[in-house]
Amino acid sequence: MKKIFSLCLLGVFLFGLVVSPGFGQKASDILEKMIEASGGRKLLSSIKDTTLIGTLEIAMAGMSGSMTMYQKEPNMIRMDMEIMGMVITQAYDGEIAWGTNPQTGAVEEMPADQAENIIRQAYGNDILLNPDKHGVTYTLKESENIEGKDYYVLVQSFPDGFTLTMYIDSKSYLPYKTVSIVNQMGVEAEAETFLSDWRKVEGQMFSFSINVFYDGEEAVAMTFTEVKFNTGLEDSFFKME
Repeated sequence: MKKIFSLCLLGVFLFGLVVSPGFGQKASDILEKMIEASGGRKLLSSIKDTTLIGTLEIAMAGMSGSMTMYQKEPNMIRMDMEIMGMVITQAYDGEIAWGTNPQTGAVEEMPADQAENIIRQAYGNDILLNPDKHGVTYTLKESENIEGKDYYVLVQSFPDGFTLTMYIDSKSYLPYKTVSIVNQMGVEAEAETFLSDWRKVEGQMFSFSINVFYDGEEAVAMTFTEVKFNTGLEDSFFKME
């Protein structure tokens, strides 16, 4: 169950971004087109909190359950997961990362490696709209062709050295997948996250299906059934219980 606790950290992934010889565009050009494709600056700026409801399957453990994810701008997140009759909560309130220990049921602060992951996930649209404020930079690398489709390759770099490589559809400007190196219980693994089933919800494009692979092995699959915006989530909802 401790492994499940770590795996579930990979939820909804952040967007992020020298000149590409293939397309002749700058990182800032791609970033703006991503923002426009997602709904536009005005719309994204108006979203103060997001609630996602769905199911998850943990293939590596042969388990499944339900989940609700809450994100409040600019950097708060909470995930409530029900697996085998047990409710596991993980959250970051802007200062402290905490969660339910699945072995003891106790609520406690997260270890440093898990805390780093969830803190990065806590950033919502603000990291796309105002990356400089968070010390995040974007680099556009040479484009790649995957199964006959062209993708921009953009690298999102955090101040702590963590990088997330994104493959952006050259026609829709929506992410196809992300790649990063993650620490799972002291062991590094390459995490590939595939985003699909894009739908428009109140003007914003959202991926309703997310599949995560570790070193090529399927790890977690999430399917969302409902997305809600601006429900008035309070800061206290994200604080350690």
